Amino acid sequence: MEMPDAAAAWFLIPVVPICLYVAWSDLSDMTIPNRAVYALAIVYIVLGPVLLPLETYLWHFGHLLVVLVLGMVLNAAGALGAGDAKFMAAAAPYIAVGDLSWLIFLFAAILLSGVAAHRIVRATPIRRLAPDWKSWETGKRFPMGFPLSGTLIAYLVVKASGG
Repeated sequence: MEMPDAAAAWFLIPVVPICLYVAWSDLSDMTIPNRAVYALAIVYIVLGPVLLPLETYLWHFGHLLVVLVLGMVLNAAGALGAGDAKFMAAAAPYIAVGDLSWLIFLFAAILLSGVAAHRIVRATPIRRLAPDWKSWETGKRFPMGFPLSGTLIAYLVVKASGG
């Protein structure tokens, strides 16, 4: 079920600030706050019935449940953090299943550029702009909320522009 262009544009208004907060929080504290995840889900729950046909709304809402279960399994296996899994579940209703093939490429591009930018900034004096960010620590963990939120924003921008 496709998301209408106008619906994607209206979703962008509340989703962008939530996603920017998620990226900031994950970069600075290595956490994705539950309140941001709840806010993202509530935006879909409240605006979805107004912006989408009922059938599309319900099918897309089902994505949340499927991704939540998958995220729980991946979290239990140690493949991703709980916040990442919850954010992906809350973001899932915004994504049309028919767009998954190009969404994977979009996510890969944003992930790779995000990791590169993060590592470059971490290794340069630019890091002093945010010296206390936990994501600068040299461990192998990476703040996935940064590329996940960027991907949701980019996806909705493409959909809103007719893509």
